[in-house]
Amino acid sequence: MKNNQSHAKIFTVMPRESSSQKHPVTAAVIGDTTLPNGLRILTDYVPWVQSVTLGIHVNAGSRDDPKKQSGLAHFIEHAVFKGTKTRNYLDIAGSIEKNGGYLDAYTTKEQTCIYLRCLNRFVEPSLDLLADLVCNPIFPAEEIEKEKEVVLEEISSINDTPEELVFEEFDQLLFNKHPLGRPILGTNKSVSSLSEHDLEEFMLQHYCPENMILTATGNVDHEELVVLAERFFTPLNARNTRKSTRKLFQTERYQPFSLTMKKKIFQAQIIVGTLLPRKDPLFYPLMVLNTLLGGGMSSLLNLELREKSGIAYSSYSSVSFFDDITVLNIYTGADSNKVKRALEIITRILESPQLHSPAEEDLLAAKSRLLGSFIMGTEKMTRRMSHVATDITYFGRYVPLEEKIASIEAVTAEHINEAAQFMLAEVPISTLVYKPGRQS
Repeated sequence: MKNNQSHAKIFTVMPRESSSQKHPVTAAVIGDTTLPNGLRILTDYVPWVQSVTLGIHVNAGSRDDPKKQSGLAHFIEHAVFKGTKTRNYLDIAGSIEKNGGYLDAYTTKEQTCIYLRCLNRFVEPSLDLLADLVCNPIFPAEEIEKEKEVVLEEISSINDTPEELVFEEFDQLLFNKHPLGRPILGTNKSVSSLSEHDLEEFMLQHYCPENMILTATGNVDHEELVVLAERFFTPLNARNTRKSTRKLFQTERYQPFSLTMKKKIFQAQIIVGTLLPRKDPLFYPLMVLNTLLGGGMSSLLNLELREKSGIAYSSYSSVSFFDDITVLNIYTGADSNKVKRALEIITRILESPQLHSPAEEDLLAAKSRLLGSFIMGTEKMTRRMSHVATDITYFGRYVPLEEKIASIEAVTAEHINEAAQFMLAEVPISTLVYKPGRQS
């Protein structure tokens, strides 16, 4: 039973001096309230801006798509902009743009976010619009059919971009028919077959108050936003959270592979990667390890593949944290006859003492690059908004920037070695290469 009172708390995260460096981080004032219907509201008060970024974050992404409806979560992100009970698509665009703001959305494998940015004096009409999109969409048949064509064009743009396509195909192989391997956009066949009923059922399943977070970042008053949210999100009261259908990934499903495919391209595309069981104590060591490996001009990949060898123009690594697993990828592009050498260099880097036991100077530089990214990211309101929601969904709580800074600074060479051993010893590495040639 839910009671009839909202539970609110507002706390201030004050900046402090780091043990090793001084980081001028501005205090964060975080408001946290859960409405009686289960909708959680978090505000991040930033007084030096004149705007507010409002976002609805739904704990549902492409891994939650039904088996034969790949791309459904992403398509809903498009479809809610096509009309509500009181607005058509022109009204939706005009409602925000006439006040100098903008609307946008994105879908990941685990989350969907519909957000807008507005001047702080227009928070009330802007929140009204955002609530209307998630509470009252009507999916006009004619508009939905047109939007299918838009998404099909989006899929075509991925297929025409080898660097994006190779990641998509690598995921399909890596996750071995698990929902995490499905393309976020879906396929031409699955998108074309989506119906109004499919959209409505997915929203009833996932767009429920207890499965959603409302975030507001910028010059916003928490209590005023809570009052507005209680008024505008009333239609959600009729939606009851259903049992989650999210299928966890078991690492036993992973089958290492080494594949080369021919594509109609000019440059070979190379991905080397692996997946690991979720291990929270290694969260920050893995992030620093990833920065050492492929984050920035000073990274091992860039120094070896570009600066020293002249093999590649672009090379980088990425680490992705999901509910149940972590994925590490290495990417580079090279001339077709240099693929073997590029793979040899990558293998040497993964086994090198520079990665497993970095010098103190190199470790400090990597941590500084990562810290710079975190701290400068706080100056971008949309990124701040996303970080608040991501903290809640991944860690179950808001993680203050100061805590993140302290955790990164605490990473030692021993932690890096443990993370590197975990990455290489837990499961084998896989490789996918696209080479120029007749399509295979």
